[in-house]
Amino acid sequence: MRSVLPFRPSPRLLRFFKFCVVGSFGFLWDTGSVYALRPVIGLTAATLAAYFIATTFNWILNSLWTFRGATHHDHPVLQWLRFLSANSLGFFLNRGTVYTLFYLFPLCVRYPVLALICGCFAGLFANFNLTQKLVFREKPPTSALELAEMTVQLTSTDPTHNAEP
Repeated sequence: MRSVLPFRPSPRLLRFFKFCVVGSFGFLWDTGSVYALRPVIGLTAATLAAYFIATTFNWILNSLWTFRGATHHDHPVLQWLRFLSANSLGFFLNRGTVYTLFYLFPLCVRYPVLALICGCFAGLFANFNLTQKLVFREKPPTSALELAEMTVQLTSTDPTHNAEP
């Protein structure tokens, strides 16, 4: 049977694609949560709470699908906490973009989905690289020093880079 694609994507590119699909669902959770919580707790708090709702949903789907082949070395609660920690840079990029757009453009306050879309793209590459390196690792670090080295050894922010995960 012939492949539909004229090329065979690298495992890293395929993971990035899956990560983006999961992120699209997370965007829907994020947006739905903002709109549902906004009348109750206000836009600022709803935007903050929605991030953690969407991030938890993304962790579950990434664990089950995107990084299914990666060995899971940690208890699920520890893995979820590591996912939140690894995505902290993405959080600041994402929500920093969202809150900046709220401040600069009243249209984004009226239609938060516009700012949320921009926020998703702002944190995408950082979240993918840090999640792959720190959360769903093929080989667990043998020491705290090795974990620290893995943290600063992010060789590329380009998800299509051919380096091994």
